[in-house]
Amino acid sequence: MGKITVEKNCGGIEGLCVITPQVFGDSRGYFMETYNYNDFAAEGIDMDFVQDNQSASTRGVLRGLHFQIDHPQDKLVRVIRGEVYDVAVDLRPDSKTYGRWFGVVLSAENKKQLFIPKDFAHGFMVLSDEAEFCYKVTDFYHPNDEGGIMWNDPDLCVEWPIPEGMTEADINLSEKDKVNPSFKEVSASRGH
Repeated sequence: MGKITVEKNCGGIEGLCVITPQVFGDSRGYFMETYNYNDFAAEGIDMDFVQDNQSASTRGVLRGLHFQIDHPQDKLVRVIRGEVYDVAVDLRPDSKTYGRWFGVVLSAENKKQLFIPKDFAHGFMVLSDEAEFCYKVTDFYHPNDEGGIMWNDPDLCVEWPIPEGMTEADINLSEKDKVNPSFKEVSASRGH
């Protein structure tokens, strides 16, 4: 009971994993383990998660692309209501896939999770009317330690699936995300 299926090195990027839990359902509903240390460790995801976070957003909200500067976090992300397109960008300085991105639809329906190692930028766009997003992290929140990359950076070319009936101009960004620097600027500031 509680076994998981893990797709490793997603998008050819070492360390990125899509996890699908085993779901037990009947006429009353369903049951699943969303996290079991032993199952994850057996798949090579042996992490000490120290904080759980949750956010709610509406259709067209885009959060990201964010990363931690001095206190990087491994993240295990999932959606418990609605649907998002989740994106991770490799910012590991010595990685052969530096600057490559991977995206996946996470939803309450498909119950998939994405494991994102340290030193990745991360973001998501809400595709449903509303979405609740949950994630576990391996370091505590440190104020003033968050960096960002513009969501529509021309060098990254992330293929965001703009929700039907919306345009790029309709995407709902925080004031901070509206002024995120480019991938080239972030790379230069990180010595890459």
